[in-house]
Amino acid sequence: MALFTFATLAPACLLILSALYGGMWILIALLFITVFTFTMDRLIPPGPTSRPDSEFPAGDGLSALLALLHLPMLTLAVWAIGGDSGLGGWERAGLLAGFGLFFGQIGHPNAHELIHRGNRWLAGLGKMVYITLLIGHHISAHLLVHHSHVATAADPSSARRGEGFWRFVKRGWIGAFKAGLAAENQRRARIGRASVLSHPYSRYVGGAAATLMIATAIFGPGGFAALIAVAAYAQLQMLLSDYVQHYGLQRGQGLSGKPVAVGPEHSWNTPHRYSSAMMLNAPRHSDHHIHPTRHYPALRLTPDMPVLPHSLPVMAVIALWPNLWRRVMDPRIETLGI
Repeated sequence: MALFTFATLAPACLLILSALYGGMWILIALLFITVFTFTMDRLIPPGPTSRPDSEFPAGDGLSALLALLHLPMLTLAVWAIGGDSGLGGWERAGLLAGFGLFFGQIGHPNAHELIHRGNRWLAGLGKMVYITLLIGHHISAHLLVHHSHVATAADPSSARRGEGFWRFVKRGWIGAFKAGLAAENQRRARIGRASVLSHPYSRYVGGAAATLMIATAIFGPGGFAALIAVAAYAQLQMLLSDYVQHYGLQRGQGLSGKPVAVGPEHSWNTPHRYSSAMMLNAPRHSDHHIHPTRHYPALRLTPDMPVLPHSLPVMAVIALWPNLWRRVMDPRIETLGI
């Protein structure tokens, strides 16, 4: 757990110092999250491809700690970027980038891990992270739609071959919102629930509205704008993650006419140890889809899993340029025979 702990908590500490003291601390934090991560991925050789499939109480402890840090860090970010922090324009812009990267690349994988937990308290912490980042619908869309329909046309979070990232964004956000809502409505109809107040989407939308009102009440219009900006940047990172990890992969049809079972070939993976630790092994994505409840320290890599040419953060940057992305990825898909 030492690498997971360092890779996730060190950026959190640097961003807290950046918000409080500004100046060079902001540059250090940004370089740590980007350049340092890239360098460590190049220096540290790939680790073991599998670990014992057992419980990891230390893993749950780190996830809970990161989730408990979320609200104080989000409050600090909103104050430093949009409040009366006394910071200059470049400092506020740097903090927006730093906190956006943190919430999207560390906070999101951690919340994703938590919403898969059977423990209601841990799952509730994960839901809180998504709701306060104004994307609570991701909870339903991920659990009820993405895991069932991944690598099919029915999943708005699975990017099609040839689809550029900026074209994917609308479907990945609005499509996921609609698909999650439809899935929740179907689920509630089956169990006989009709109250609007108990509908998960009431909590998602109401929680987002409450978060925005609190930010505005405490920090004024600047706080409102800062929360929108930080959440949007984090959501961009989340959409990039979905785009990169499923681009161009499709499940075939079985004899029944239904898609074949999800297998190792239906997600992209990376073996880079440091960025994987920073993202709580989210880049070992195939194993997560095959075993959604498997704790992140136990996620495995096997030779039959498609591997990206670079680490997940690097591939996310490449995805911002669709033509470059297609030049890198489409030949790789060809080798898989898809």
